[in-house]
Amino acid sequence: MRVVLVHGLWHGGWCWDAVRSYLGDAGVVSVAPDLPMTSLADDAAAVRRVLDDSPEPVLLVGHSYGGAVITAAGEHSNVAGLVYLAAFQLTETESIGRTLPDREIPGTRLGEALVFSTDGTEVSVDPLVGAPLLYAGVDATEVERSIALLRPVGRRLFRDLPAVASWRSRPSTYAVCAADLVVAPDLQRGMAERATQVVEWPVGHACIQSHPDLLARLIIDLVVERPPS
Repeated sequence: MRVVLVHGLWHGGWCWDAVRSYLGDAGVVSVAPDLPMTSLADDAAAVRRVLDDSPEPVLLVGHSYGGAVITAAGEHSNVAGLVYLAAFQLTETESIGRTLPDREIPGTRLGEALVFSTDGTEVSVDPLVGAPLLYAGVDATEVERSIALLRPVGRRLFRDLPAVASWRSRPSTYAVCAADLVVAPDLQRGMAERATQVVEWPVGHACIQSHPDLLARLIIDLVVERPPS
């Protein structure tokens, strides 16, 4: 089984580098495509093209906004399972800006870090405000590298809805990041109720960079069909 790793807002496939190194050492083939981040439909289409090219079944992993993308793309015939990492496991009537609205779960300070383009169509992150939220627990050198690589994203991504909720027809694992300062842990726990199985870790939002070995072990266990610990 192969692994396709889907990044979150403002990032690129580069944020999975350390995880991919662990997977490679274990003999697991992985791909981490760069999303255009222009619309949810465009991003899902980009992932489907990767799935089209896979010669074997795929474990589809999404981090943060990447969860919305794998939700929209995960009904592809090559997808064997889904992994949500502090990610948006949405229904067809939810967006990343409006998830579980009936629960009235308090948000995080991420909104304070958002910077809008002059025409209001793109959103960037203020590095001074955003870095402590996005990269809590990450090595300072990696934080500096990451901030330099961040890209603006389409504002519509915050309101786009997935055409399908693929977790309804695919087994899914949700990893709750309990120290997350970007996606509220209680919001994660609410979405995790939709998953087939759930794990919870005392880590921050960017655990793919702060604890890549932890995520790699989970993925490897799922690839070889061992129960996650």
